[in-house]
Amino acid sequence: MASRSGLLFSGSEWDFRTLSRAYETIEAIATEELHLDVYPVQMEIISSEQMLDAYSSVGMPLMYRHWSFGKHYLYQELLYRKGGRGLAYELVINSNPCIVYLMEENTMALQALVTAHAALGHNHFFKNNYLFQQWTDASAILSYLDFAKGYIARCEERHGVDAVEEILDAAHALMEQGVFRYHRPPKLSSEKQREGVRERLEYEERSYNDLWRTLPPSKDGAKPRETDIMAERKKSLKLPEENLLYFLEKNSLILEPWQREVIRIVRVIAQYFYPQRQTQVMNEGCATFVHYTLMNLLFDRGLIGEGAMLEILRNHSNVIFQPGFDDPRFSGINPYALGLDMMQDIQRISTAPTAEDRDWFPDIAGNGDWRQTLLDAWANHRDESFIRQYLSPTLIRKWRFFVLADAANDPHYEVASIHNERGYESIRAALAHSYDIGASRPDIQVVDVDLLGDRYLRLQHKVKDGIVLEGGSRDATLRHIRKLWGYEVSMVAVDAQTGATVHERSTSQIGE
Repeated sequence: MASRSGLLFSGSEWDFRTLSRAYETIEAIATEELHLDVYPVQMEIISSEQMLDAYSSVGMPLMYRHWSFGKHYLYQELLYRKGGRGLAYELVINSNPCIVYLMEENTMALQALVTAHAALGHNHFFKNNYLFQQWTDASAILSYLDFAKGYIARCEERHGVDAVEEILDAAHALMEQGVFRYHRPPKLSSEKQREGVRERLEYEERSYNDLWRTLPPSKDGAKPRETDIMAERKKSLKLPEENLLYFLEKNSLILEPWQREVIRIVRVIAQYFYPQRQTQVMNEGCATFVHYTLMNLLFDRGLIGEGAMLEILRNHSNVIFQPGFDDPRFSGINPYALGLDMMQDIQRISTAPTAEDRDWFPDIAGNGDWRQTLLDAWANHRDESFIRQYLSPTLIRKWRFFVLADAANDPHYEVASIHNERGYESIRAALAHSYDIGASRPDIQVVDVDLLGDRYLRLQHKVKDGIVLEGGSRDATLRHIRKLWGYEVSMVAVDAQTGATVHERSTSQIGE
């Protein structure tokens, strides 16, 4: 599998035969040594312009047209040309086959590194993590995106670009609130998806479906009470509803069938990316651990030379660089660095635990099988639960983590948790909580609407820790909801602990 010199490659130049030989060797070692299970891989070589284009369309190889993608492209291009930001060496798509974009400017050593990182590390995580298995369909996403691109293009031809962009603008504004968080959406194959779309649109074109029925009159002829009507209304509409795009798609009385389908397309794409937002530390940590381990195995077996290994280690160090909190480059915790440290710490605990490790991790300390321990962790956790279970006191000390208490009515910060038994628990819980998107994303739900009356749509925002929505973006989003709903919309903010009303805002107050 190697060249006559025994090396997979020499020098920085590469060709497709060298890439293929390197991938086959790396994949064989990954399967043998790390027991990885991956989708088939499709590699594509792209230029820097194509990489910028992929950035602008959320990294997907197929995407519909929208002005925001062009705006994002120009912004990224400006930063890149002026040296304000570099480009990713690779881009990987959660699909089956797994599509990996490699930059043509990469050297061969870098191509080997990113092949291990993306084509094996990310690929294994996409295929085996429970969130991706439950919430995404890797075998159908490319076919669905092809359908979505063609469908929106046909809508633009039939209804005009401005009309389509108006719906897309409103739907994009609600993407964060357009996902199911607590129950699994149905999966459809691409053929069933397209057939279902056709049948649904044809049906909606020729008929009107009552959205719900009123309560039947009682036997004594008395009118039902208002509370009973409201309860039945909420029951029939399955309220409260967390997915705003889904509710508008199904229940708006002003949307035409093609507009509902456009909203549905945006909602499906938002749901596709939902697991990735919950697993950044784990996903990048897994891929970084895989590439670092595989590159060292290649070097130990004499398959790559010292020069290539030095280049690989330099790029690896750049990836996991963690600036200090007082460094101008600091922008938070580097998920590559934290993820890799936690994976390597699990490896250490499994093979050479300390007495402290045995107290904290009795189930894995000294089990000797770090591979299976990591495979289980990659398969069964998201960032929040992974940190809550596996962050060790050793890493807390290494990263110098501590907890600051910042009460609104207190003029001073307080160091609430330090490096002691109780402090480790608090620090781990606080860091894990910061990765819980349920805690960091606004909890906004549809709580009531009278479809047969004034059609007034009522939303509720549960305020946590006194954090209310920023006024400008809140009002702009309410206007987008009103555009899709067609009638008055209000949002009441209530304290999540007490249920007391904090404030209420309606579209009649903010105008068009």
